[in-house]
Amino acid sequence: MTGPDAEPLTRREQILETAATLFARRGFHGVSVVDIGAACGISGPALYKHFAAKDQILAEMLVSISERLLAVGQDRVRAAAGPADAVRRLVDWHVDFALHHQALIIVQDRDWSSLPEAARDRVRTLQREYVDLWADQLRLVDPGVGVADSQARAHATFGLINSTPHSGLLPEAEMRALLVQMAARAVALPAEG
Repeated sequence: MTGPDAEPLTRREQILETAATLFARRGFHGVSVVDIGAACGISGPALYKHFAAKDQILAEMLVSISERLLAVGQDRVRAAAGPADAVRRLVDWHVDFALHHQALIIVQDRDWSSLPEAARDRVRTLQREYVDLWADQLRLVDPGVGVADSQARAHATFGLINSTPHSGLLPEAEMRALLVQMAARAVALPAEG
């Protein structure tokens, strides 16, 4: 991950980040191994030292971000003072993810069918766990909400937040505040205070 406080990327991380940007711009099938290598400053064949095939790059990028979403989400819930605080922390985390990983959102939406089957199964499993993490906290906030309803609320909130690559027209701080406010309303969080 890049940013002012981030550690330098390994070559493998650089390849994944570069490939995500290229895939988001041109689609998985519109990008070659040579394109990825050139964008990373290495030859296409040198890429094979890090990844056996282009679809392995796609698989690792989507599996790893799904693992990270779940792991950080679990950490946020564990650190929370209660269910409402947990949901607020989940909203904040997902907004942060959406603002800083727009290319991955686009790639997942558009290139899902290019993901190898084993990776697709792993991503689905991780995403179900992430939805359930949210849904469990939403039911604790509002015990009258059923399992299907809480899962639907989580999915709808993800849709709202994950629209950022298409709706991020404001400066980041303003977009963050707007998304957090809208997501909190979408999941019917009680007012803070």
